[in-house]
Amino acid sequence: MLPPKGAADFTVTVPTGRDGREPIIPAAYRPENIKATVRLAVQRALHIAGFHAVRIPIYAAKTAFWGAVGGFRLINRQLRWWWVTEQHGLRQQVASSGDKDAARVWFQLHREVKVTRRWRGIVLAGQTLGATVGGMMLWNMAPLWATATVGAVTLGGLAHFGRPIDRPILSRAVIAPRFRKLSLDIVLRAYYAAGLGNPDKEHERIDFGGQMARDGGTGSSVIVNLPYGRTYSEVIRAKERIASGLDVSLSQVFITRDPTSNRSHHLWIADRDPLATPAGRTPLLACKPTDMWAPAPFGLDERGRTVAVDMLWVSFLIGAQPRQGKTFSARLLALYAALDPHVRLSIFDFKASPDWRKFALVADRCAFGLIRTKAGDPVEIFRDTLRAVKTDVMDRNNRLSELPTDICPEGKLTRDIARNPKYRMPVHLIVIDEFQEAYGLGEDSKEIAELLKFLVKVGPSVGIIVISSTQKPSGVGGAGPLNTAFNDYRDNHIVRFALNTGSYQVSDKILGDGAYSEGHDSSALLSSYKGVGILRGAFDHTPTVRTHLADAEDAEKILKAARALRERAGTLSGMAAGEDIARDVRDVLADVRTVFGSSETGLHWATIAARLAERMPEHYADATADAISAQLRALGVPSVDVKRDGTNLKGAKVAAITTAITRRASGEVNGA
Repeated sequence: MLPPKGAADFTVTVPTGRDGREPIIPAAYRPENIKATVRLAVQRALHIAGFHAVRIPIYAAKTAFWGAVGGFRLINRQLRWWWVTEQHGLRQQVASSGDKDAARVWFQLHREVKVTRRWRGIVLAGQTLGATVGGMMLWNMAPLWATATVGAVTLGGLAHFGRPIDRPILSRAVIAPRFRKLSLDIVLRAYYAAGLGNPDKEHERIDFGGQMARDGGTGSSVIVNLPYGRTYSEVIRAKERIASGLDVSLSQVFITRDPTSNRSHHLWIADRDPLATPAGRTPLLACKPTDMWAPAPFGLDERGRTVAVDMLWVSFLIGAQPRQGKTFSARLLALYAALDPHVRLSIFDFKASPDWRKFALVADRCAFGLIRTKAGDPVEIFRDTLRAVKTDVMDRNNRLSELPTDICPEGKLTRDIARNPKYRMPVHLIVIDEFQEAYGLGEDSKEIAELLKFLVKVGPSVGIIVISSTQKPSGVGGAGPLNTAFNDYRDNHIVRFALNTGSYQVSDKILGDGAYSEGHDSSALLSSYKGVGILRGAFDHTPTVRTHLADAEDAEKILKAARALRERAGTLSGMAAGEDIARDVRDVLADVRTVFGSSETGLHWATIAARLAERMPEHYADATADAISAQLRALGVPSVDVKRDGTNLKGAKVAAITTAITRRASGEVNGA
């Protein structure tokens, strides 16, 4: 069950000193955690009180019923005690023995039981008389509240005495967690049972790099040293058997590589399944401005620690089976970017779901589905956006290299440059949900595939962030150039996040080659774990992350706040600002630059005109080689001899076009 909206997260990491020593002051009672501790205690008390309050009628009925049963049971026990029924079997045994002294022994036992019954009868009569007189006095002389209190206590005692041991009167308001108590002996048993060593052979024994210690208050950890010759990959393959030997579930066992030795590794066993508890709602619901130069909150790892990812300079690949939280995970990162008013957003959702629609409030460009609507043709919008971004990437690289070192040290994009509108280089986030659909568009897919490959390879270095998500990471079918381009695009993402998948092969496609051999397999995640996945490439380690939740209502709230931030900052642009993205005035320099392939240094004028007419017929359907030549020469691009395919004709060099674009941009910047 998801936590209620607004519920505060309370996660503390309990530092443990050397030799597993616990901190002197518990983490929950430190000054920074006192408020949260008190708040949780009050919430727990209120929950328990409310839980029991609504069940008072049921408790009263149970108490009355089991109280009556308890009364009869008490009377029966008293009578049996008075009559000394436990001696009946003994006397019967003596009578049946046939011994010559049996009669004497039987009469001796009979006399003793008569004496005992007389004495116990007097005691029982006294108890009965005392209870009767006391009850009458209480009823006639004591105040009503005292009578009610004594009656309730008596009835409660009788109910406790009368109920079966497995039928409690009160229900549990809070289920107390249980966990497996572990020791080094249990770990050894598990590893030997998994076939990773042999205790009877000296060279096959397993030892430890220290004592087992409590780790963060949620589990136990230890460094395990395998016998010489055993490897980390063997442990990964035996993980299920290790979990069985430890008598815990597979999701409670976490094994990480020890960088100092391939026969050693860190073993962490959670007290209970750490992935079954949701991480809670996203902290972005505070709707405060964010900064793309700071890590974005993404969720909690298996130990309850906050996971925040750096979004700059990387690209993200998110993959999973349907309905596992893939889109929600990608949307979390996009929402963080939306709250930074200096970040440009381009959102493309090829499955046309409602999940991304509200991003139209802030997106410079967005398109949903593959069918033309009143907003335009999604394929054309997507292709034109990629063309513009490719030109922008090349333009940024040139301009950054020419900026003074006091403004742009090392020729790299900085926060000040990205946030200064005169440089026109804001951080640009491009989200492509179900990107595999872009490879099934016929002839359009060829150009789009090349643009995507360029984008994911070159874009991140100049502040172009790509988030790609897919439920089909294995390819688009066949072994042709389009499938090769798809694989190239998929494999060039830097950060990977895999939620539940159907097999370890699919998991490896998302997480990258070698992930399975390192022990990372998203197909082992339960399908009931929504929004839980393996995050690889963001850190030196590979955590299993429970992502924060932002449902449709939360996303709309955040995006409305993001739009207000952009309106105040004056950064609302493109479709979100109501601008028509169709260009009425063509940019010949930028358009010509897009028709050059990545390895082409020059093209003939006729080739340039033909490619422009094919790719942008709305602007260049009637363009001739002479017309294009005249326009480019007027913009400072010389007409030179270009040798291509054995033919030497007049044309343009890509370097000259890039120089002209840079010269024009530099003049605009200096004149700003």
